[in-house]
Amino acid sequence: MSASTVPAGSSVSPEIVSSIFYGVTVSDTLALLVAEMVGGTPRITWGNEGAVRLLGYAAEDLGALPVSTLVPTLRGGEVKLLLRRERAARMRLSVRTASGAFVESVVLSTPSPTGRMWTLRVVPAASEQERALRATADAHEQRFATLTERSPIPTLLSEQGMRLAHVNDAFCSLVGLRSEQLLGTGWMSVVHPEDLDAVIEQVVVVLGGGDGEARARLVRADGSERMTVIRFAHLFTPGVGAGFVGTIEDITQRLAFEARLAHQANHDPLTGLPNRTLLAQYVSARFRPGGSGLACLFLDLDNFKVVNDSLGHGAGDELLVEVAARLRATVRPGDLVARFGGDEFVVVCEGVGEAEAITLAERIGAALAVPVRLGGVDVRPRASVGVTAQTAEHAAAEELIRDCDIAMYQAKTGGKGRITVLDQQARAEAREKLLLVAELRDAIERREITLLYQPIFSATDGTATAVESLARWHHAGRGAISPGTFVGLAEESGLIGGLGLLVLDETCRQLADWDRTLGVAAPRRANVNVSALQLDANLLPQVIAALDRHGLSPSRLSIEITESALMKDPASAREVLAGLRALGVQLAIDDFGTGYSSLAYLRHLPVDCLKVDRTFVAELADGHTEIASAVIALARSLGLTTVAEGVETAAQATELAQLGAGFLQGYSLAPPMTGPDTAAWFAAR
Repeated sequence: MSASTVPAGSSVSPEIVSSIFYGVTVSDTLALLVAEMVGGTPRITWGNEGAVRLLGYAAEDLGALPVSTLVPTLRGGEVKLLLRRERAARMRLSVRTASGAFVESVVLSTPSPTGRMWTLRVVPAASEQERALRATADAHEQRFATLTERSPIPTLLSEQGMRLAHVNDAFCSLVGLRSEQLLGTGWMSVVHPEDLDAVIEQVVVVLGGGDGEARARLVRADGSERMTVIRFAHLFTPGVGAGFVGTIEDITQRLAFEARLAHQANHDPLTGLPNRTLLAQYVSARFRPGGSGLACLFLDLDNFKVVNDSLGHGAGDELLVEVAARLRATVRPGDLVARFGGDEFVVVCEGVGEAEAITLAERIGAALAVPVRLGGVDVRPRASVGVTAQTAEHAAAEELIRDCDIAMYQAKTGGKGRITVLDQQARAEAREKLLLVAELRDAIERREITLLYQPIFSATDGTATAVESLARWHHAGRGAISPGTFVGLAEESGLIGGLGLLVLDETCRQLADWDRTLGVAAPRRANVNVSALQLDANLLPQVIAALDRHGLSPSRLSIEITESALMKDPASAREVLAGLRALGVQLAIDDFGTGYSSLAYLRHLPVDCLKVDRTFVAELADGHTEIASAVIALARSLGLTTVAEGVETAAQATELAQLGAGFLQGYSLAPPMTGPDTAAWFAAR
């Protein structure tokens, strides 16, 4: 930097030097200024000799000159458009000299790397430098215009106010009009009248120096509409005024796609009815605790499985679609019809009481009873309907739906094709059952279901050879709950899998523990009861995992399955049992003779043992030995062992041994005991 470049007596900070070298190539012929923010106001803090000559200020007078004094045509916040931190700026401005005269100039502003200073280069309009700058600017403007024209983003450009100076091809294509029809204020005619005020409001904000965004419908020349988001940015043209640049995003297809997703999430794809999710939202939005006038009808089609099994699932789907159409045609305008799931539907009504809801249910029943042709067969649909009207006892919306579900099951139990209004006793029983299910789930998760073990004896020498695991639930508030209650509840509520796994794992754990404490005196085998619902492909890997986890041989385990469970699907049961048998696990049929067994299937099932039910053992006291004797003889002929359970007296034990029973089990021989008590009992023997 030459000495003449710096005014005499001035000091130049290193940052100013850095800013000047970053912004321009310095020479004495250039008018250079440095601007900084001083107390929140942009001021000139340094100028070179060329600036002193051009502007007529003394070097010391330039030192604190506000930028707005130098370029008074920039109004309000427009100075920040010249002094941008992000990039260089170029403006054609009238620059005021010390005498008050104006010099038409091009002002180029370059921010420093720190963003705290700007180098201002002032080039008089009549100079050779300005003509070179103008040529460069024209080339830049042409490139920008070409880029804008070819851009796929619809773009608007206003140099002053609301009047457009330019629209690109993409915007013309979007609205289906020529640019000549859109320039000036013509573009406002394509904005939907209901959205025009919002667009104008945002433009006014932008003209004041801010940014804005508006969602607006644009009406095409053919009358169709496109939903768009218009984003506005402030644009200032020196000598002209404030305008804006607008870019348009067409969101029509995106909104349609989102609407389809929302519809799919809340509607049944087969019938088009609202689904369970939307039903819950609908009832919740209208439910007022302590209020009335809201009623629900819960419908379940009777014998729908017969249609599916006899005519095929296609016919079943056709019937569901027909039922949905009839429901929509029968209910009042404003009533909601929803598909709850499977062949279940729910109707929600507002402003009705119990009597009106029953009347509607009767109309629905009559409409459904009209025959429908399916697969060449006339089918008369019928439904069991549960009706519930809101009362003060309903504390939440879901209780209303749950109560009409309970009422529907009452109707189903009463003989199908019925309309039932929920009675309070059934409501209380159902809620109690629901609470018990929740408590059972917690008990299973916390392993509060405990096991007792009842020894099984050899009928010939009286030695204890095995134990049967018996699940017990002692509820903290309710006391002991019988297995007949909680096992059935687990099966109904889908908890039987978790319960079965708990019993299986705990039995294996206990066997391993007895082995460590008793050695050869430990029970050689434990019998575990398995529900019909557990008799599937998952049972074998679960047994393998439990045995491996506790280091037991498969021969230490016997699986007991009820006769009725086996007869539900003998072919499938045979496959599951064959896998267990191949593993080395023993298999027993429990309660044999109490159901409808098929001896043909029994001969082919891979089982080891039949258990003689306690009811047949009890008959021995009255001299009726026929059934017990027949079961024992049948087992012997098939090469199976037998366990007679429920032995209560020494006389029964003696008689069963004489009949040929292999093993005995009962309270008179040994009661069910805890794991530690069982260990002590075996150790004492």
